[in-house]
Amino acid sequence: MSDAEPPRGPRIILEEEASGPAPRLDFGWEQAVVPAAAPPPARLSGPVRAVAGLGLLGLGLGALAAGNYVADQFARGPVQGWATLAVVAGGFGLLLSGLWSELRGLAAIRAVDRARAAFARGDLPTSRAEALRWAGSVAEAAPLQPALRQAGSVAELRALLEAGPLPVLEARAAALGRAAAVQGFAVTAVSPSPGLDALVFAWRGVRLVRQVAALHGLRPGLAGTLALLRRVMADAATVAATDIAVDAAARALLSNRLLEQFAGEAAAGAVAARRLLRLARVAAEACRILPPG
Repeated sequence: MSDAEPPRGPRIILEEEASGPAPRLDFGWEQAVVPAAAPPPARLSGPVRAVAGLGLLGLGLGALAAGNYVADQFARGPVQGWATLAVVAGGFGLLLSGLWSELRGLAAIRAVDRARAAFARGDLPTSRAEALRWAGSVAEAAPLQPALRQAGSVAELRALLEAGPLPVLEARAAALGRAAAVQGFAVTAVSPSPGLDALVFAWRGVRLVRQVAALHGLRPGLAGTLALLRRVMADAATVAATDIAVDAAARALLSNRLLEQFAGEAAAGAVAARRLLRLARVAAEACRILPPG
């Protein structure tokens, strides 16, 4: 036991000259080279997979049941069979066309994000392709397509868009906001219930977002509208806090009850109008093909 070689401790081995690479540590055992772990592949979230599974089950089982029913009707007679087939084909056709419209609306919103990312990183081919695709769907930008094809830089593309269709779209979005603000003020000022005020504002706000999106060549369905509303909700929430403070200050300045009630309702209408104006501007920024700045 005494002649056994003591265990070797860590030591520094100089494999190169002094001017060579830095020394490495040898701990007396061979170390396996572990490759860098690749990032996990992107996977759908649990709720998305659950909803997709439910949709697949519903459509699949519905299609099988409809097919069996059509076959039974053909067994009874050709007239019943063809009539049932026409009803089933029309119903499923409308359902699939609605789903396709929803997917196209979501894809159009994702295309806006893709275009913004391309402009932000200076990717000229992708920026030009996205600008041309967008110009093909917006009437105000259609005459700009030849100039966009000949643009030699991302800065030139941005200058063409900012000098041409984007100011026109922003002005039209502001006009839509003013029209919505007038309607919101008129309804809110004479409404007898705050709950009705909230319903009117919600309905008019959703309609305003869809109108502004249509100006920018987007045709959002239900899912696309929800995606756009999610983008503008945070900014609208900050405006709501200011509106509450302004309304409370306006009511505190009034002592007469009649004047307080009248001016309070007018102040509520003004708050609703200001919110709709702000919502129009934020919605236009959310649908804008260029990144901010």
